[in-house]
Amino acid sequence: MEKILEILVTGATGFTGKNLVRHLCKLNKKVRVIVRDKTKLEDLTSTYDIDVVEGSISDPEIVNLAMKGIKKVFHVAAIFRTAGISDQVYWDTHVKGTELLMNAALKEGVEKFVHTSTVGVHGDVGRELANEESPYSPGDIYQITKLEAEKKAHKFYKEKGLPLVVIRPTAIYGPGDLRLLKLFKIASLRVSVILGSGEINYHMVYIDDLVQGYLLASEVEEAVGESFIIGGHEIFSLNKLLRTISETLKTSKFKIHLPVKPFQLLGTIMEKIFIPLGISPPIYRRRVDFFTKSRSFDISKAKKILNYQPKTSIKEGIKKTADWYKENGYL
Repeated sequence: MEKILEILVTGATGFTGKNLVRHLCKLNKKVRVIVRDKTKLEDLTSTYDIDVVEGSISDPEIVNLAMKGIKKVFHVAAIFRTAGISDQVYWDTHVKGTELLMNAALKEGVEKFVHTSTVGVHGDVGRELANEESPYSPGDIYQITKLEAEKKAHKFYKEKGLPLVVIRPTAIYGPGDLRLLKLFKIASLRVSVILGSGEINYHMVYIDDLVQGYLLASEVEEAVGESFIIGGHEIFSLNKLLRTISETLKTSKFKIHLPVKPFQLLGTIMEKIFIPLGISPPIYRRRVDFFTKSRSFDISKAKKILNYQPKTSIKEGIKKTADWYKENGYL
C-alpha cells in the first residue's frame, strides 16, 4: 500500500461501480477499490491494473487502509432489500460505512468525495417534476438509510469542510444490469400482466450518462456542497416504456391490468412470513409499489452547474440492454 493512487471506488462489484471503474481505467486513472469478495472483480482485474482492498466499508481498519494516498473518492456501495438481511445491516452499510469513509477522507486530505444517494429519498413524487429541493419521503429501509447517509454527508461538508458532492441517480439501466430485467421479461410475454393503470412516470438513466455525471461531479468546483439529480433527458410512462421494450423485442402485446391493493396486502403478509426465515418472498411489497409510484425529475440543476448532458435516448438504451440480455441468455 506504499504507492500513491488517485481514486478510491466503493461498491466496485455492483453494476454502477464496475462500470465506473472500467471507465476510469480506460482514462488511465490509478484506481483502488474496496470489495467484500475480490473474485467478483476478476473480469476487471484480468484486464486492468486495479489495487484491491478486500473487506467491508463498515470496518474502520479496512477503510483507513484503503484511503491512504487517495485524492478522489467515489462512494457507490449500497445494499438492496434482500431476504434475511436485517435493518441493522442497512444502517451499518449506508450510514456507518459512509461516516467512516468521510472521516478517513478528511484525515487524508481528499480533494473530492462524491457520495451516491438516490432519488428514492423523495418517494412517490406524483405527476409533477421533482427537483433537489422537493420534500423527502423515503418509503423503505433502503431509502431511509440512504437519506440519513446523505444528511450526514452534507453535515460533514458544512461542519468539517470535506469537499463533498452528492448525486441522486434515477433508475439505472444498461447492459449488465439485472434489476430492470423484470420489465424486459414482462414486455417479452405475449400477454403482459400490469398492476394498476401503468400511467405512472418512470425516469431512467443509462449507465454511460450516469458515469458522465460522476466524473463531472468530481471535477466541477461549483458542485461542492451540492446535491444533483442525475437522470436521462426523457421520461416515459410505464405503459410507454413497456411498449418500447416490446417493440424492440418484436413481441406482440396484449396487456391485462389488475388492481394493485390486493397484491400490496399479499406482499406485506409474505414479507412478514418469509423474511424472518431468511427466505425470499415470492412477492415483495416494494416490487408491487413499483407499479404505483411515479418518478419524474428535473435535471436542470445538473445541466446548469455540472454541464451534464445525457446522450443516450431511451430507445437506444433499451436496444443495447435488450441485446445484452439476449446474448447472455436472460431473454
